[in-house]
Amino acid sequence: MTTVVVGAGIVGLAVARALARSGEHVIVIEKEAGVARHQTGRNSGVIHSGLYYTPGSFKARMCVAGGASMKQYAAEHGIAHEITGKLVVATHEAQLEKLAVLEQRAIANGVPARRITSDEAHKYEPGVRCVAALRVESTGIIDYTGVCLALANEITAAGGELRFSTKLLRAASGDDGVVVEADAGPVRADYLINCAGLHSDTVAKLCGVEPDVRIIPFRGEYYTVAPPSADLVRGLIYPVPDPRFPFLGVHLTKMVDGSIHAGPNAVFAFAREGYRWRDINVADLWRSATWPGLWRLGAKYAGTAYGEARRSLSRAEFARSLSELVPGITAADLVPAKSGVRAQAMRRDGSLVDDFEFQRGPRQFHVLNAPSPAATAALEIADMVLAEARKGVA
Repeated sequence: MTTVVVGAGIVGLAVARALARSGEHVIVIEKEAGVARHQTGRNSGVIHSGLYYTPGSFKARMCVAGGASMKQYAAEHGIAHEITGKLVVATHEAQLEKLAVLEQRAIANGVPARRITSDEAHKYEPGVRCVAALRVESTGIIDYTGVCLALANEITAAGGELRFSTKLLRAASGDDGVVVEADAGPVRADYLINCAGLHSDTVAKLCGVEPDVRIIPFRGEYYTVAPPSADLVRGLIYPVPDPRFPFLGVHLTKMVDGSIHAGPNAVFAFAREGYRWRDINVADLWRSATWPGLWRLGAKYAGTAYGEARRSLSRAEFARSLSELVPGITAADLVPAKSGVRAQAMRRDGSLVDDFEFQRGPRQFHVLNAPSPAATAALEIADMVLAEARKGVA
C-alpha cells in the first residue's frame, strides 16, 4: 500500500514515520526545500504539559501523552531537550480566579501542577512579579527541527520517499486509489493524508473536499532578550491566558541554546506565510477577507485586535507586557527574532477552533487544525491518523 503525505512539518513527518514503520510505502511531498520551514521551525520550542486544554479533548489527551512520548523520542535520538518546568503567574488579584480554573484543569488532565505563593515562585524565578502562580513540573524545551530531521531519517531508512520542492496541484480519488497531480509529475497512491498546516484547507479543496473551517493566519512575533536582562529569567514564565482565545499570551522562554525568547503576540497576517507586516499575498488575503467568520470575530474583539497591533508596532509596548511578568525588561533589551504564523482554523460563525480538527474524504484524511500543542503531540496525532487512515481503506 502506498500513501502520500502532504507536508513535511512535524505532524506530516510523524505520520509518515508511523506509516513507514507499519510497512507501508510512504511518499512525503513538500513544497519547500526542506523540513520544518513554517510552524514547526518558528515556535517557542516548548514541550507542553497539557495544562490549558478542555478535559477529554484531543488536545488534552494527546498533549499529555505526547509530552511523554516526545521526551522519550528526544532521549533515544540524542535531540537537545530539557525538562525545565514552568510558572504560570497571576500578576493581579483579579487573575486568581482564572488561575484556579487552570489548576482544576490541570487536575482533570493529569498534569503535575500545584498552586504556589509569590515567595515560593521567587525560589524558581527570583525576578518574577506575581501574587500567586502555578508550578508545572512536566513542561520542557526541545529542538523541534532536530526532531523533524530524525523523523525524516527514519522515513528514508524504512524505504519512504521525501520529495522536496514539490507542490501539490490537485488530487482525485477513485475506487482504486488516489491520483495526486504535482508540479513534478503525477503520483498514484492508495491513500492521501493532508498535513499541510498553513495551507491545509486549500489542499483539502484541491483534493475535492470542502473544509468545514478556514485557516486564518495569525503572526506571532518574537524577540530575544539580551544580557544582562536575560539573566532575570531562568526558565519558562507564562501569564494567565485569556480563556476567550487559544493563544497563551506573550511569555518568556528559555531555549535549548540557553537564550531567552519573548513572545509571541497574535496579529492577523496578510499572508499565510506573512512573517512581516509588509508580506502580503493577495490570494491569501482574499481567502481570509471572504470568510464571514473573520468579520464577526473582528467586530466582537476589535479592542483586543487593536491592542495586539499596537504591541506589534511598538517595541516599548511589547516590553511593557513582559515587564508585567518580570520588571526590569525594557525595549532596549529586545532584539528581533524570527516570527512565526499560526494556522488557526475558524468556523463561519467567527469561533476559533479550540481543538485539533480532522475531516475525511474518499481515500483521504485531512488534518485541518493542528496549531500548538501539535508539535508536542505529534507522535500521538500520528498514531491516531494511522488508525483512521486504515479504516478508510478497510
